[in-house]
Amino acid sequence: MIQHELLKKHFGYDSFRPLQEKIINDVLAHKDLMVVMPTGGGKSMCFQLPSLMLDGVTLVISPLIALMKDQVDSLRANGITAGYFNSSQAGTEQQEMLNQLKKGALKLLYVAPESIQLLQHHLQPSDISLIAIDEAHCISTWGHDFRPAYTQLAYLKKSFPQASMIALTATADRATRADIKKQLAISHAQEYVASFDRPNLTLEVRPGNNRLAQVRQFLKKYKDESGIIYCLSRKSCEKLAEKLSSLGFSAAAYHAGLEHRLRESVQEQFIKDELKIVCATIAFGMGIDKSNVRFVIHYNMPKNIEGYYQEIGRAGRDGIDAHALLFHSYADMIQLRNFAGDSGNSEVQIAKLERMKQFAEALTCRRRMLLSYFNEYLENDCGNCDVCLNKPDFFDATLITQKALSAVYRMKENASLNLLIDVLRGAQNATVIESGFQAIKTYGAGREVSWNNWQQYIIQMINQGLLEIAFHEFNHLKLTPQAQAVLFEKQTVQLAVIPKPEELAARNAKAVQDTMPTSINKDLYDGLRKLRMQIATQGNLAPYMVFSDATLKDIASRIPLTIDEFEDITGVGKHKLDTYGESFLKLIEGFKMMREGNFSFRIVVSKPKKKKNTGPKKDTVMETVQMYWNGKTIEEISRIRILKTDTILSHLGKRYLSHKDVNLDAHISKEEIKVIKPQFKTYKKENALKPVFEHFNGQYSYGKLRLAMTLIEASVTI
Repeated sequence: MIQHELLKKHFGYDSFRPLQEKIINDVLAHKDLMVVMPTGGGKSMCFQLPSLMLDGVTLVISPLIALMKDQVDSLRANGITAGYFNSSQAGTEQQEMLNQLKKGALKLLYVAPESIQLLQHHLQPSDISLIAIDEAHCISTWGHDFRPAYTQLAYLKKSFPQASMIALTATADRATRADIKKQLAISHAQEYVASFDRPNLTLEVRPGNNRLAQVRQFLKKYKDESGIIYCLSRKSCEKLAEKLSSLGFSAAAYHAGLEHRLRESVQEQFIKDELKIVCATIAFGMGIDKSNVRFVIHYNMPKNIEGYYQEIGRAGRDGIDAHALLFHSYADMIQLRNFAGDSGNSEVQIAKLERMKQFAEALTCRRRMLLSYFNEYLENDCGNCDVCLNKPDFFDATLITQKALSAVYRMKENASLNLLIDVLRGAQNATVIESGFQAIKTYGAGREVSWNNWQQYIIQMINQGLLEIAFHEFNHLKLTPQAQAVLFEKQTVQLAVIPKPEELAARNAKAVQDTMPTSINKDLYDGLRKLRMQIATQGNLAPYMVFSDATLKDIASRIPLTIDEFEDITGVGKHKLDTYGESFLKLIEGFKMMREGNFSFRIVVSKPKKKKNTGPKKDTVMETVQMYWNGKTIEEISRIRILKTDTILSHLGKRYLSHKDVNLDAHISKEEIKVIKPQFKTYKKENALKPVFEHFNGQYSYGKLRLAMTLIEASVTI
């Protein structure tokens, strides 16, 4: 077929992605279409390829002025005649484009919605064969990125009646899709909705406490990898980028308020991998075909799930594993609620914000919830989100789920979540009485369940795809096809047990405790406090300004012996590392030698009592070793303990040296030992790994070198 020949010739692909060929055939048959494909799913192909087979010009409406040149250059590089027309061009450039249009030299013309009026009188109805509305969600106030200029596009269908129209977006729920079609006067258009599942994305949500420290720790695991951090405001983008840069990360801010050339420079450096991290407002990333983004962080909670999904979709477009981390807080909710209240259609926007909050606080698989929002059902939990990886307790909730679904059915799907709960609990308020719902069979069927628990259970039912919220119908709950299976086909339902407040508090406390070392060495801790006081006195500082007590306890528990390990300590930033790191490491080394009986542990102020060696006890090394014995990988232990992988390898080496009961074959080979062994004398003489690391030009990590030196010292042959 000619479509396949053009696909190979101009784009280099041997086959189409899912749905592409069906959509292209419908476009060639002059049908109007509504297409929803996730980021990276190949939306552009659906209008770029048929433009080569249609007479006349394909008009592409796009809000991405900054990226039009890149898109057009890419098409030209593929041998396709294309151009763009927008306000960023000089008058001579615009005239040249109009001349090419008049000569019939273009197959595709990209136009900003604000420039349509300027272009229209240069176009005849017969000139345009296809109109592609890219980022079509921008036309709807129910979408996540409304652009007023898009509301002008409704006249295009009348102005170019011979042209078919295709509206394309990466994210639009059912209500938004209906609104887009209505606004564009293509209500009859067939819909194509591709799968929203991106199984290579790990989904994680965390409370927004001490965000910067969490981000810093997270980024250490993605050294030299590309990523995007989305912030709520321009100011926060700049502050975060500045802070990360000061900590040694390759980071820059990107937002609409930056000078044009600076913004373009940041974008270009990011695309070329010269810049690793971009701290940006939500507009960044739209239209950028960068496949190797390994992580997306939401520093603040997004205002709705559509926006969140589109933004995380910019990670892992190459199909390789990527990580989506979302922070949320009460302060974010207040600020976003204020924004929603000031916008048009505020009731819908607030409802969608509440849905975003429910996602952040979910007790069930996040991917199932995300897909159900877009009317896609996932039968099983994904196993690749933080909820699945730390599963709560579940119970058989088939009966109470049937009660809720039956009530929705008997209320003719005309009730909100709150009204449904009132009916289930047999409330006698005015809304229930006036609606006549006290007469239905399921009225009062769930009196034994508290109001708050019903709320949580119904949210879980929504998350599992048994119910959906019709935002365009006063947020009424609707039954899905999956609900029919529960009501009539005896399908069972598992819901998460709602923890009591005191249980939740205990669980959160344990989670924090599990990520921190548990043993505190009192002798070392006392010495650290005295050294801190000395430094504070000399610098005329309050002691906490040097290091907090929490930092000293972390030092006393982990006992870092190198700059790298010390940098992993809670509360140690780059400045404090440079200023105080050497002094504290000397103290720790003295303590270590004292414990080994080779040195008298002294602080200028006093000499602590020498503690008897009582043999092995639970410490930071054993926490690592026990996880390793339980089947955790180095990377998993690193993530759980918030330590570098090098530190984890160091722990395993120490355990092997003392007990020889861990298997290190998977982490260092005989050949590597043989290559590293000649540098053992240098290591012992300098009492440092840095000279060895530099000798090998970074070929081996500090963790591997430390492991090798431990094994060589013990005269172990692997």
